Amino acid sequence: MLVAVTSINQARKLRIAQVAPLHESVPPALYGGTERIVSYLTEELVELGHDVTLFASGDSRSRARVVGPCPRSLRLAHASDTLAYHYLMLEQVYRQVGDFDVVHFHIDYLHFPLTRRHSLAHVTTLHGRLDLPHLPPLYDEYRDMPVISISDSQREPLPNARWVATVPHGLPLDLHREGDGGDYLAFVGRISPEKGLDRAIAIAEASGCKLKVAAKIDAADAEYFKRDIASLLTKGCIEFLGEIGEQEKGELLRGARALLFPVDWPEPFGLVMIEAFACGTPVIAYRRGSVSEVVEDGVTGFIVDELDQAIAAVGKLDALSRHVIRERFEVRFSAGRMTNDYVDIYRNIIDAHHHTRAEPGLPHPGHQLASG
Repeated sequence: MLVAVTSINQARKLRIAQVAPLHESVPPALYGGTERIVSYLTEELVELGHDVTLFASGDSRSRARVVGPCPRSLRLAHASDTLAYHYLMLEQVYRQVGDFDVVHFHIDYLHFPLTRRHSLAHVTTLHGRLDLPHLPPLYDEYRDMPVISISDSQREPLPNARWVATVPHGLPLDLHREGDGGDYLAFVGRISPEKGLDRAIAIAEASGCKLKVAAKIDAADAEYFKRDIASLLTKGCIEFLGEIGEQEKGELLRGARALLFPVDWPEPFGLVMIEAFACGTPVIAYRRGSVSEVVEDGVTGFIVDELDQAIAAVGKLDALSRHVIRERFEVRFSAGRMTNDYVDIYRNIIDAHHHTRAEPGLPHPGHQLASG
């Protein structure tokens, strides 16, 4: 639970900087979960009347003021050195830091050394996987950096990080509409070993269903695709759509009997699961990472541990109500709920920062917040 705010007027509009990764635009033209969430959060903050500056690639679209260190998203521009542009962006952020009440970073730990040496109210949402061997020593060192998780399970590899809250992702309520479903299953995401497309194909084959696959292939996964996946896509039950945009994704999910989410890694959140819920579409997901926090088993989908359970779950889909799934999405995963959560955190961060500046003997503002 966050400590109570006493010295910051709850009604006061805030000057907020959002610092996004530069790999995709905000919102992304195609695949890009972090940038999509930054977009939803930024637009909701503007709607609430806050003064928002978005640091992002120059092709980003927002009602906030956009500061772009590069003219185009780095992936689409095929940039060979992505770090240089992020350093340039950080210089732009710190040059203007006095203009903001709080800076919200979405770029992992890249800014930690600079932030430690500046006096500013700040917080970082960690969007990716954290179960990597090089990360615990880093977050042990930077225990003064307040960080936010997107699921409770995401925190497990870094128990010593300065966690201040968990904020599940949210989507605009009008982004997708409830659909009636259809006769096929859907897979949406990246083609990589941890995303489990091979499992999804096996589930579809065994259950006698068509499978529509909307997925991107990163350069790092090209060999895996060629070796393990390409031949599976020739099966008669598979329709490979490639990488698709937001409108096509909504149409795909509205028409699906279910989304298959057979991940084989500690998934930090899984944005496509709540995109499916927004369409009233149930999710069949493997019990990994955040899945048990996102899917309500037997209500918004089914959580399984092995292939036979996933195949059996396909046969139980008719017992679920698409209308109830949409209702649960609206209650749990709206962009409005997400944004209100973040505003509460901002006010606590700002209050702790002001308190620390008033009493120099106190530790870093991050230490003034109870864990979320």
